[in-house]
Amino acid sequence: MPEGHTIHRLARDLDELFTGSVVRASALQDKFAVGVAMLDGSTVTSTDAWGKHLFAQVAPAGERPKVWLHVHLGLYGKFPHGRGPAPAPWGQLRLRLESEQGWTDLRGATACELLDEVARQQVIGRLGADPLRRRVDPDQPLARIARSRTPIGALLMDQAVVAGIGNVYRAEILFRHGIDPHRPGHDVTPEQWRELWADLQVLMRAGVRSGKIVTTRPEDRPRGRRTASTVRREDSHYVYRRAGEPCRTCGTPVATEAMVARNLFWCPKCQPE
Repeated sequence: MPEGHTIHRLARDLDELFTGSVVRASALQDKFAVGVAMLDGSTVTSTDAWGKHLFAQVAPAGERPKVWLHVHLGLYGKFPHGRGPAPAPWGQLRLRLESEQGWTDLRGATACELLDEVARQQVIGRLGADPLRRRVDPDQPLARIARSRTPIGALLMDQAVVAGIGNVYRAEILFRHGIDPHRPGHDVTPEQWRELWADLQVLMRAGVRSGKIVTTRPEDRPRGRRTASTVRREDSHYVYRRAGEPCRTCGTPVATEAMVARNLFWCPKCQPE
């Protein structure tokens, strides 16, 4: 499932392609037929992202009020886009949008719907703080974490606590701060949480810029791969998908187990109980 940085980057790209433009909407399946009809000929007025949820505000043709296109890609959704003419449509195409600048195709999304502002706020109200949004108070998720017995590794995957973190950022941010993912939330100190949050913001903002997740520090990468743009995928992470391989800092085999239905990775020595 795409993590929050991917959705924020997508919102930025779609803003460049569509905001201020009248769009043509079409599809190859009937699942979103009513929405396609309303979007065709509408004007995109803004795009936004909160966690793993994408929103695009549109003004339909005529006198109808503005609505929000809400998309959650889930595990299988794809939202490719590009400049210039769109390729020939194919497959289970839920929604195609085209403007003078470019195009985008949506397939396989968990959610694709039109919402009024009240319904949009209801979606956002179910989400926790998003590290990629401005003026977010890290003490908001801390208030919930500090009174929870749930392991911090599970809390970080709860979108009602922190919106946008997925399996990669969960594993990597806990390693970078030496926190055992099994530690109960109430045993994570406020100081540890605020340092983790600030680091998470830096990493996720870098992910928006580059389009990929790189969490290793330059000194922990092979020579010649010190900048994020030149880092190979196998050198990008400390523990994620490195089960059984030696920890990059201490050599201990990386451990793994399932936690909240996703594979968790951690170093038993660098992240002691």
